Amino acid sequence: MKRTLFVVILVTISLALSASAGTISGKVSGVSGESVVYLDVQGKTFPAPTAHPLVDQKGLMFTPHLTVVQAGTTVDFLNSDTVAHNVFWTSVGGNKKLTHNLGTWPKGEKRSFKFDNPGAVPLLCNVHPEMAGYVVVSPTPYFATTDKSGEYKIENVPDGSYTVTAWHEGAKGQSKPVSVAGDTKADFTLSK
Repeated sequence: MKRTLFVVILVTISLALSASAGTISGKVSGVSGESVVYLDVQGKTFPAPTAHPLVDQKGLMFTPHLTVVQAGTTVDFLNSDTVAHNVFWTSVGGNKKLTHNLGTWPKGEKRSFKFDNPGAVPLLCNVHPEMAGYVVVSPTPYFATTDKSGEYKIENVPDGSYTVTAWHEGAKGQSKPVSVAGDTKADFTLSK
């Protein structure tokens, strides 16, 4: 009986919480290719994900070119090429004090780094200067990558007021306030 009551209470709470969650969707225009859209929630912290996304160095490229993670996520960097590679970045979100160099390592080896600070991280290889990629660190679990037409959707966002930001490689990022109550639209036009 107690267990049944407990399950009923959990289901009721779950339904109540889902009823107060909304969706933010829209389009990022003015640029071509993938963009990242994420929410900032002031005064709230979120548990770090346990999964480690993988950025591979293969064919003298960072694969994927763009990786989006929540703050607190550890990213694994693998070298699948037959030549030595390096991974370093000159800033996180424009903060040059957060520069870091993981060093150089041979094929088959992996190095990891935990990204605690939100912002775009430009990935570089000092062995192959033509290589470039990005890790974008969202301050919350509420983020999305646009499709090729610029459309995005962030689901299960608790109702409330937030700042939503759009980022695109080589463009000026844009932030705006948004109030979420059910389905909410937020469109962006970015420029280089």
